[in-house]
Amino acid sequence: MGRYMDEKYFIWNGRLGPIMLSISNATFTPSTVSALIANELDIQKGDSIIDVGCGAGILSIIAAKLGAKSIAAVDKSPDVVEVGTHNAQLNRVADQIMFYNGDLFGPFSDDIQFDVIIGDVSGIPDALADSSGWFPLGRGGGVSGSELPIRMLQNAASRLSRRGRLLLPTGTLQDEAAILDTARSLYKRVRILNERRIPLPTNLAESEVVANLVGAGTISISPKGSRYFWEARVWEISAPV
Repeated sequence: MGRYMDEKYFIWNGRLGPIMLSISNATFTPSTVSALIANELDIQKGDSIIDVGCGAGILSIIAAKLGAKSIAAVDKSPDVVEVGTHNAQLNRVADQIMFYNGDLFGPFSDDIQFDVIIGDVSGIPDALADSSGWFPLGRGGGVSGSELPIRMLQNAASRLSRRGRLLLPTGTLQDEAAILDTARSLYKRVRILNERRIPLPTNLAESEVVANLVGAGTISISPKGSRYFWEARVWEISAPV
């Protein structure tokens, strides 16, 4: 038996890879969206950083390798402190990252602000999260997949420093319009950094859960040949109103 129950190792081959990570049965495995965000990380000397929804800590580790001196990494996974700290030690950046268990900015006092907020929180409908198996704890971003990202946008407005910026992924597997409407109502600058079409497994694309979500207008997917795709985007959001 490994350090954690059902422990496994994952090799990250995205930006700055290969990077080895330990993944427990409660840890979210880095995804294509994680890779999109990693490609847009622009770390400046002296930036204070928080990685919200850090999972195994890959984006924090990359930020540390890019020169960040102090990173707070937060996740609701019950073993995030143990798993994340182990991964930081494994990649020789443990002195730069502190891991916390909690919801969004909950572990921090109200007056603490950050220059970079990495907001890779769960953003698909709960029903899809449960049926896909992508999330170890079966939690999504709410009924429409927009509720958690919207709550983060609302809380982040007071957490950004004067020069701060928030990196936020969105996609067509959630109520993306509701998230972007909220972002534009709370922040002066909302600009797209990156986007990619991502294949959806056929068994999932043709499932009743996806059919119901598409029928309700909550998500959208598009066929191409024999496959189905969804679209993911990464945004930089700044200047709270």
